[in-house]
Amino acid sequence: MGEWGRKFCGRYDVTEWIVVCVLAALALVWLIGAFFLRGADLHLFDNPDSPENLKNLTSGTGHAYWQRFASGNTPNAEHQAVLASLGGITTLLHGTPRAQHLGLLRQYMDNMAKDRHFAVQFTPVNVLGMAAEWVQAPGADSSRRTLYIHGGAWIMGSPRSHRAITARFAEITGGAVLAIDYRLMPEHPRRVGIEDCRRAYCWMLVHGPNTLEAASAVFIAGDSAGGNLALVLMAWVRDQRLRAPDAVVALSPATDGTLDSPSLRANLATDPMLGPLFGKLIRVPRSALLWLSWLSNRMRPNHPLISPVFGDLSGLPPTLIQASDSEMLRDDSVRYTHKARAAGSPVTLQTWDRMVHVWHIFDPDLSEARQGFEEIRIFLEHACPALRHDKQVV
Repeated sequence: MGEWGRKFCGRYDVTEWIVVCVLAALALVWLIGAFFLRGADLHLFDNPDSPENLKNLTSGTGHAYWQRFASGNTPNAEHQAVLASLGGITTLLHGTPRAQHLGLLRQYMDNMAKDRHFAVQFTPVNVLGMAAEWVQAPGADSSRRTLYIHGGAWIMGSPRSHRAITARFAEITGGAVLAIDYRLMPEHPRRVGIEDCRRAYCWMLVHGPNTLEAASAVFIAGDSAGGNLALVLMAWVRDQRLRAPDAVVALSPATDGTLDSPSLRANLATDPMLGPLFGKLIRVPRSALLWLSWLSNRMRPNHPLISPVFGDLSGLPPTLIQASDSEMLRDDSVRYTHKARAAGSPVTLQTWDRMVHVWHIFDPDLSEARQGFEEIRIFLEHACPALRHDKQVV
């Protein structure tokens, strides 16, 4: 130790020296979290009236880019039935060891539609070693294809759990929906699931349900974590100069892995699905969550593969985002929409008041789910005129 070091250390006893080291370590942790893990300040994109957003106020169809839908002042019988069903999640987990929660949640999700009858056909398929299923309505045009990426916080969900949604996409598009069983965390790294989505998209471009056939129309759709993966995927498709999707639909997507969206905390009490599941986690200091995300995902939380809102949002295909004004992820959709439109991309946002996260999964029992899918149908027909037909979708 040099002369300076001996003089410096001699000023402190052991306890004081330990305190100084701990404080220095904490300061370093804070600095890394503040400048390396958090990313740029996105609060500018909270305000729809900012100059960057006003210059792109309307979409190509002439409608306001942010459309709001009301559900009434009080919950009706449909809403109450949905809320009652969500209560089953809390009951399921109550009194069980935490180590069993993930397995129970996966089983719960996969059984959500087990008693439902669907007027579509589900056909298992192997996509380069990955399990998946084709979903087709009667008379489907197999050259029209939708890649559907299910939600479930990257840790649960499957093609089976989201059949209520994939069946409706099959009916709306009159084509074939490829629902993939991408690899989940924690058994696999986050990046592996992203790679599964890329492989599935490339495979779907040339493979139909029955034969090798180039796609005539291509769509990407996903919800929640799957919405995140859908937005990440379409940016990658653009960068790779692959055949671009005709349109993309993201339902209640997670776009900001740095957990900076104001609604994560502001809507904690009004989100009956995500609130009970992730409320305790949100109360953990954000800096600790950023470090945990970095270590578990092996990528910075502000990396565009984790947080698409931090990526380049120019040159994207027509995109529709639907979210609830009451859910914790609402502002993930708001910020992504405003930033993408400021970059010149045709993104449309639709929000419903007092809806649960990804309420579409309760179709057809929930009026707002039926309304949401009708808006999706209209959007897809504008983006891809070949979908227009005389059949009334109900």
